[in-house]
Amino acid sequence: MTDHLLIDHQDGITTLTMNRPKVLNALSLDMRHAMFDAMDEIEHDPKVRCVVLKGAGGNFMAGGDVKSFAEDIAPWPAEKRTAYFERRVHSLHPMMMQMRRMNKPILASVEGAAAGAGMSFMMACDLAICATNSIFRFAYSAIGASPDGTGSYNLPRIVGTRRAMELALLGDKIDAETAHRYNLVNFLVAPEDIEAETNRLATRLASGPTVSYGSIKELIYASHANTFESQLAMEARNFGKCAGTEDWVEGVTAFAEKRPAAFKGK
Repeated sequence: MTDHLLIDHQDGITTLTMNRPKVLNALSLDMRHAMFDAMDEIEHDPKVRCVVLKGAGGNFMAGGDVKSFAEDIAPWPAEKRTAYFERRVHSLHPMMMQMRRMNKPILASVEGAAAGAGMSFMMACDLAICATNSIFRFAYSAIGASPDGTGSYNLPRIVGTRRAMELALLGDKIDAETAHRYNLVNFLVAPEDIEAETNRLATRLASGPTVSYGSIKELIYASHANTFESQLAMEARNFGKCAGTEDWVEGVTAFAEKRPAAFKGK
């Protein structure tokens, strides 16, 4: 496993830390491969009930390694560059689909810079908490590129078409308060509180009804494309699946007994 990605398992929470602080955690091939392997393992590990994605050294992730692009790839012939990046972007897709379909909630914990693919990765998470010192930039147009990493799919669904066009075409920086107002992040905290508040929220999610969370994720994300009738059918199917779990029995019993539920993720 590369040291470009640090992995910590604790109390049902797996924390993935993008670890290239000298280059603002710019996405490398090694980091991408390590993230894919980690997500594959997490998806199938019942002991993991929440995932946290964060960056090392006070920044989330500044996107692709643009310096490497300029030095190593820009001199290539156009046809070779085109083929290379088409393959490279495609290679992200299995991991993004894993993040979408896994029943564990994924929490982005953001401080410092989140730019380009960093914003795309953040938006691919189910929830996002950020420090007030965070700076966001959907910076693809600044290097003459277009979005990847599900950014073009998630951005308009989160902020709306007009706002997405503004952020993508102009590529301007926005601060944490603006990102919160645009619904790009759920929770805004002081920089000195980001670690504690991330842990508090992750602990709450890791103590929750995992199958219920997975059913909720599936329903919310499917609603973008489903017809009204197919969404209702999915609601019935997912409610039935939840009712077959130990956590559902515990949930309704605890409600009737007026006590907190003790969910086990089963």
